[in-house]
Amino acid sequence: MTESISKKPSPDFREGTSVTHWGVVKTTVVDGKISKIEPIPEDRRPSPNLKALAELPYAPSRIRYPMVRESYLKEGIASRDRRGEDKWIRVSWEEALDLIASELKRVYSEYGPSAIFGQSYGWKSPGTVNSASTLQRRLLSLSGGYVSGVNSYSTAAIGTILPYVVGTGDPQSTDWNVVLKNSERVVLWGADPIVTNDIDWSTTLHNYFPYLEKLKTSGIKTIDINPVRTETGEFLSSEWIAPKPGTDCALMLGMMYELESSGKSDKNFLKNCTSGFEVFRDYLLGKSDGIPKSPEWASEITGITADKIRLLTHELADNRTMIMMGWGIQRIQYGEQPHWMAFTLASMLGQIGLPGGGVGTNYHYSSGGCPFHVGPMIGGLAPRVEPVPPRLKPWKGSAYIPVMRFADCFLNPGKTIEHNGKRLTYPDIRMVMWTGGNPFAHQPETNRLLSAWKKPETIVVTDCFMTATARHADIVLPAQTVFEHSDICPIGTYTNDGIAANHAMIAPIGESRSDYQIYSELARRMGVEHEFTLGLNEMEWIRAIYQDAKNRGLSSGIQLPSFEEFWSKGIVFYTEDESSKKFIAFEEFRKDPAGHPLRTESGKIQIFSPKIASYGYDDCRGYPSYFEPSESLNNKKKYPLAYMSGKSAHRLHSQLDGTSHTASHNIGDREPIWIHPDNAAERGIKTGDVVLVRNDRGSALAGAFVTDKVRKDVVLLRHGGWFEPQKQEDGSTLDVHGNANSLTMDVPTSKLACGNVASSGLVEVEKFEGDLPTVTIREKTVSQPKS
Repeated sequence: MTESISKKPSPDFREGTSVTHWGVVKTTVVDGKISKIEPIPEDRRPSPNLKALAELPYAPSRIRYPMVRESYLKEGIASRDRRGEDKWIRVSWEEALDLIASELKRVYSEYGPSAIFGQSYGWKSPGTVNSASTLQRRLLSLSGGYVSGVNSYSTAAIGTILPYVVGTGDPQSTDWNVVLKNSERVVLWGADPIVTNDIDWSTTLHNYFPYLEKLKTSGIKTIDINPVRTETGEFLSSEWIAPKPGTDCALMLGMMYELESSGKSDKNFLKNCTSGFEVFRDYLLGKSDGIPKSPEWASEITGITADKIRLLTHELADNRTMIMMGWGIQRIQYGEQPHWMAFTLASMLGQIGLPGGGVGTNYHYSSGGCPFHVGPMIGGLAPRVEPVPPRLKPWKGSAYIPVMRFADCFLNPGKTIEHNGKRLTYPDIRMVMWTGGNPFAHQPETNRLLSAWKKPETIVVTDCFMTATARHADIVLPAQTVFEHSDICPIGTYTNDGIAANHAMIAPIGESRSDYQIYSELARRMGVEHEFTLGLNEMEWIRAIYQDAKNRGLSSGIQLPSFEEFWSKGIVFYTEDESSKKFIAFEEFRKDPAGHPLRTESGKIQIFSPKIASYGYDDCRGYPSYFEPSESLNNKKKYPLAYMSGKSAHRLHSQLDGTSHTASHNIGDREPIWIHPDNAAERGIKTGDVVLVRNDRGSALAGAFVTDKVRKDVVLLRHGGWFEPQKQEDGSTLDVHGNANSLTMDVPTSKLACGNVASSGLVEVEKFEGDLPTVTIREKTVSQPKS
């Protein structure tokens, strides 16, 4: 817990700037230990999770020394079946690094770069010099290459489909100032900005929050469409419409049918600014498949009455409407469809390109839709560079895979899959390097991952904490937290607020090293040290990156302070771009589609895509469609409750789960699961009970929270609880802590994106009977000295 600062004179009192995914903070150190962490005054809504950061470096789950599995030291690659069960042996840095370098050389020599998976997906820490995944990829690129991953767990489906539809995977949203001035209705569709705007891939000032406060008092009606009542919807007192999970496309189709049949679809916009509407219209009206997508049809699927669907349709059509789409809505089976459908709905409403109208896809993250700031963006180390040694072995299989299909790849080398119009062949992975990430938290169907994880011959994990992923590695290297190394970081992914310094505030915990030190040492052993470092140490890289930004600023007439002044103050703020406050998405395109075409096949919004149609996929047609998920409340087989996993307000994915702050939000020392009062009563469950959540893919214990903030027949288990599997007498695995992905399905969204599926599936929930297993995942990992 955070300690108060002693009022007595201290021999060691210092303050500095630290950069976290939750914001820029002022860190106070007394007698060598963090005593207080405070947000900077410019932070518009300091994260409630900052209180966890002071204890983070000292968490019991911290990795303090290099370790190797006992059986791996004795038997090498023949011992992989004992991953997750072995004792850990503490070794020196020299031995650990030599062992990794030797194994890399062996795999390169025997199998080539197609046998090494080095994509390493994860959020470990912000900063450009100690970006863990960037450094690892740079090392492997220089050493001979590696199998990479495409797409992300966050935006695989939307990032793949929207380039076909509007020419970019992440279109800039209309500025909040324009929304507040012109919108009459704001729809939060599968979006919870208060929860998801808490974090940023770099760091954040939470610029979005004052706009939400203004929206709350503006008189603009807001509508929250979500099976779960969102924190944002409650804050705004939004009308709540709760469709069955996975049926949003059916709801939109019912609305579009009403627009078309009532004569309210905007024919001029559809003619001038879209292509392929006629094909979609035949589907909408049932001419192509015999099923009219009427409000009555949609009602049967969504659980929303036909009258309500009609009322909602006319309300949006009769008012200037901004539809704010979240990203969780596309982490389902057929996840490419919702955002394609939303742009089609907005096109039929005809408000795209008008002030306060249309659709936006990033208002919920990193202060999307907030004004941009004028200043140079900082660079960093390149992750992909040409290899130094010649490749001794040719590539076997594809050089990349969809990142969320890596478990399928490990299990099925040589398998051919369809992906975004191409055929990919899985390589045969022999070695895995994973840094700063926890796939045992974000990869669906964790039990399947357990099997896949035993296939590679060697697995190396570099991290600060002994996550489930680290526990299932062969070699573990201790990395530093942001409080132990220096770095430089941009502020605001979408807003470009400035540049922040990250000061090393405390001595390294145990024998931990910075990511830059770790990979520089590996580069030396691989014979590519100079190419990796370019002769610069960490502080020299930080200075060079800042100086490059300063020089580019000068060429644009922007004067940044000297590096010394920047490093002393810890932060440089840029000036808000006044013109960006007037930005309207697709405005120029709407005014002149021929003069300002989109980067699509037709230059217009593509309601029908000839290219996607040419792929012939049965799970992603050439126009937006509704596909019934394989498991849903409309397609019940064995289990009665729809299962959702959303972002936790108390973590960043699985980060912070090893702290007392996050544990304080647990129920019965487990991750809470929301369940509707009617479903709880049927099962004799009350708040505080530990329950068993199960399906054919896995089972997990969770703490029951009975609430009417979730639709009946729907349960919600937040993503990111650390996976702690315990074997049962029947040979099955029970996750005793409540990892959401123990129950999800490892299937692709479709052949187009091959994205991850986090909220499609069915489960049963029952009160747990018997002796409760103890949760130990957050405890200190005991290692033995090498004999």
